[in-house]
Amino acid sequence: MQTIQSETVPSPFDPSPEELLQQLASQQNRRKRWLLVQPMSNTSMMVDSGTVSMPLNLIMVATLVGKLFDVTFIDERLGDKLPDDLSPFDIVAITSRTLNASQAYRIGDAALRQHKTVILGGVHPTMQHEEATKHCTSVVYGEIESIWTELAIDVLNGKMQPIYRAKELKPMSEMLHPDFSYALSSKNAKKYSSRIPILATKGCPVGCNFCTTPTIYGKNYRYRELDLVLDEMKYHQERLGKRDVNFSFMDDNISFRPQYFMTLLEEMAKLGVHWNANISMNFLDKPEVAELAGRSGCDLLSIGFESLNPETIKSVHKGSNKHGNYEKVVENLHRNGIAIQGYFMFGFDNDTEESFQLTYDFIMNNRIEFPVFSLVTPFPGTPYFEEMKPRIRHFDWDKYDTYHLMFEPSKMTSKQLLENFIKLQQDVYTGGAILRRMKGKPLNWVWLANYAMNRFTKKLTPEYFY
Repeated sequence: MQTIQSETVPSPFDPSPEELLQQLASQQNRRKRWLLVQPMSNTSMMVDSGTVSMPLNLIMVATLVGKLFDVTFIDERLGDKLPDDLSPFDIVAITSRTLNASQAYRIGDAALRQHKTVILGGVHPTMQHEEATKHCTSVVYGEIESIWTELAIDVLNGKMQPIYRAKELKPMSEMLHPDFSYALSSKNAKKYSSRIPILATKGCPVGCNFCTTPTIYGKNYRYRELDLVLDEMKYHQERLGKRDVNFSFMDDNISFRPQYFMTLLEEMAKLGVHWNANISMNFLDKPEVAELAGRSGCDLLSIGFESLNPETIKSVHKGSNKHGNYEKVVENLHRNGIAIQGYFMFGFDNDTEESFQLTYDFIMNNRIEFPVFSLVTPFPGTPYFEEMKPRIRHFDWDKYDTYHLMFEPSKMTSKQLLENFIKLQQDVYTGGAILRRMKGKPLNWVWLANYAMNRFTKKLTPEYFY
């Protein structure tokens, strides 16, 4: 009769992973110290200058880690300085996207030289985990919440794995209430935007081929119970002592489940808050959606129009964008007092010089309040990156900011692309064009953003984009 080794048979008395974690944590002679770092980027864009958004993802990591360990929180974008001597810390954990990957790697390398356990997470280490492993002890692939128990046990045992990747993603009902005190304790916290980041959903099933979201979250779409989202809003109202709190939803596609989205807005309408969000236009052509959004306190929606060329939209698999609905969507939102931050990309192979004039006419005729322009950037790990890789000019991550020339388009020279790209921005942001687009609109931060862009675009030259 074959004998089964005892260690392969789970005992009913063995603790669960969560119980084991709590046992190990209670046996610490001292709580291990984590240093969490939000790196600065080196882009020439205005991403990390002036007011910056509170880094919700890193705040959520701090909240999770802080249950078992001591946490020090550093945001380099505020001017917080990373100490040269890392001896007080056991773990150095760094979040990174492509834009600041080089800086994240420099921090990781410095911490490794001081024999620290280094953890890299975020979009870029997920998309480029083989590259990232050269600069850290461990890479967190995707979200940390779904692998936290395994990771924390290994930290306590002092035996780390090179990569932590969840077999399945946890439901958002298990997401902890983010503790903003980690970020707000910085002496430079006044540089954070007054808009409070909040999260209701994760994921986007649309699957645009230039987007990193499907790699990080798959095509799953998860959402928090409405009560949890609303309770978080009420918490901030109490913390700040007012009803009129401004929130920014950090969701990739908050409106994908219409019934959930509409119910959330109905409840938010009772709270007296203001909010903005990134949103797909797939059902904004319905007047009742825009009406409810306005009534619930929405003052701005960020919409990826991307291109006025239907062939381009088709080529990037963005089925939610239907050109016949563009003007209807804008009209519905404006009728309800909602401003539009419109995103437009250039440099696709279908683009011609006519694309710029079409975009200018659309923006001016529809009075898009805050147009944002970018050059097509194939981000590492996306299907578009693999498709364009043979044509990409360089792999200098500092320049993956959507404002540098990545490849030569098919129907224009680089010179034609950049000259038209600059001209479009300068024309849209002349003083007269701003007044024409913004006439009668509330005097708020959108006006200030427009005049900041007026100053910024005047300085642009083709050399800026190489």
